[in-house]
Order: sequence, then structure tokens, then C-alpha cells
Amino acid sequence: MNNTKVKPTSIISKLRFASFYFAAALIVISLVGLFTKGLNLGLDFTGGYITEFSTEQSFEQAEMQQKLSSYLSEDFQLSSADNGTHWSVRQADNNAGQQNSTWLTEFTQSSGLSITPQDAMYIGSQVGDELIEQGGLALLTAAIVILVYLSLRFEWRLAAGSVVALMHDVVVVLGIFAWFEISFDLTILASLLAIIGYSLNDSIIVGDKVREIIMRNKNSNVDTTINLAIKSTLVRTLITSGTTLATVLAIGLFAGESLQGFAIALFSGILVGTYSSIALSATIPQLLGLSPDHYHKQAQEICTLP
Repeated sequence: MNNTKVKPTSIISKLRFASFYFAAALIVISLVGLFTKGLNLGLDFTGGYITEFSTEQSFEQAEMQQKLSSYLSEDFQLSSADNGTHWSVRQADNNAGQQNSTWLTEFTQSSGLSITPQDAMYIGSQVGDELIEQGGLALLTAAIVILVYLSLRFEWRLAAGSVVALMHDVVVVLGIFAWFEISFDLTILASLLAIIGYSLNDSIIVGDKVREIIMRNKNSNVDTTINLAIKSTLVRTLITSGTTLATVLAIGLFAGESLQGFAIALFSGILVGTYSSIALSATIPQLLGLSPDHYHKQAQEICTLP
């Protein structure tokens, strides 16, 4: 890292460095949540029972939750679809769940409701372990491919900023799920992969603009160059993020409870990914001592003839 202390000289620079320290604090808070509380793994990973049924009459979820609580002594997750006529009950994999495997028949007989069983399945813990392993392998593979791509595309200081921003986005989203104990299932894992791609896209756009300005003017000031790159890409970033957030918000509001976790992950990931492309991917290269000489020396070495 450059030994010269970086001093922000403009409003944009001050906002960048303030956001940098805020992002660092978010990473610490998220890591504390992950190590102390851990992720609330869903049945996709832990194993358990999934029972689906439909009712002729429409019910509010709170009302159905109350009706089922007397038949299901253990904690269970209830989700609804089709305007409160299609229901899905998830039970953890334990002895109590096995003993109550016939609870739907008892509930139908005693409640007097017109209930039609739809489906019932058991997810073993071994399948859950395989999903954890495969999901982690997918995230690791994506990270390695991205590292190789960034190392070939950018000077290492700009690449380091993009990588740190990428790690920040994933860690913060996981921290949100840990602190608020939101169920972590396969849809959340899929959203993390989408967040990685989205965050990388924003960071590359800012990094490309920084490189373009540096290559045009070898006497440019790095702080001014980064601020100019941010200003020239800010409108595009806000429009893209705004339209994407509107789409994700619609999913969270209208797609039902089964996709709420997915929508929360994407919504928070897009928010943190938008500001991390400025606070981290654009600021860290400056802290590492990026200067126009790094790119112009590379250009001279490439163009030098024997």
C-alpha cells in the first residue's frame, strides 16, 4: 500500500471514504452475526417433511397457522398460494415429526374443512449435506473464475477493489440472514450467485471508466480520475439498479411467501452492490496507490519493439 496518506479533496471523495468506512463496519457486523448466530438453514439443507394440501375455502395465513398449531407440536413453517387455498407445511427432521406424519388425516377429520391432500415428501439429511457441499462448490467456482477474469482484465489494484466489493456484498447479505434469522434455502443460494454477477458488473463498469480516463491522460490525478469515473457512470448505475429493485420488489410483494427470502436477498444484494462499487471497488485502488504510471508503463512494455 502507498505510504502517502490519502486525503479526500472534494465532496465526492469525502462521501466515498465515508462509505468505505461504513462498508467496513457492515462487514464486521455481518461476520459477528455469522459466527455468533449462524445461518437458519431451511429444510433444503437440514432435511425434513414437506406436506402440501388445498382447501376449498380461502383462509388468512394467521388463521390457518392457529388451526394447525394444535396438531403440530413442533415448530413448523407454513406458506400459502392461490389466494389462501393452497398450503405447504414444512417440519424439521426429528422424532416428533415422524410421529406426527399422519397429522393431516387427523386435522381433516376433526376440523370439518374440505381438505384435499396434494403432496407429501421427505428430504433426508444426507441430501441436505450434499446440497450444502454442492452449493459451496458452486460459490467457490464462481469466485475463482471471477478472480482469473479480473486478474487478466485489470491492473491488480483495480482487480483487488472489485474482489473486495464482491466479498463485501455476499458477506453482508449472509449477515442479514443471520441477524434476522431468515430461513436460508436453495432459492437464497441461487440469489447469491445472481448477486455475485450483478456486483461484478457494476465494479467492472467503474473500473473500465477509471482505466479509460487514465489511458487518455497520463498526468491525471487519481482522486480526480476516480471521481470523474463515478460521475460519468452514476446515472447509468442508478437507472439499472432502480429498475432491477422495482422488479425484485414486485416479486417480494406478489410472488408469495415461498419467494420472499429470494426477494430479500436480491433486494439487499443490489443495494449493497450498488454502493460497494463506489465505496470499495473505486476507493481501494486509490488506497493501494494506483497511479497513471502503472497503466502507461504496461502500455510502453507492450508496444516496445525488439
